[in-house]
Amino acid sequence: MNHSEHIKVTIKKFAELTGLTENAIRQYIKKGQWKYKIHWHKAPNGRIFINAKAAYAWIEGIGA
Repeated sequence: MNHSEHIKVTIKKFAELTGLTENAIRQYIKKGQWKYKIHWHKAPNGRIFINAKAAYAWIEGIGA
């Protein structure tokens, strides 16, 4: 397992990397399409971070 498998990025950064809109990402979270602690995490300060590896797998149709 390498470091890139654990990369967590903000919604804004993930939107920049993928071309998805920030709103689309928030909707995936809100509707439960992206699962808490699999595709995204919430930091103690309330900020949401995307698990890049899991989210990319979901986009490619091979993730949870």
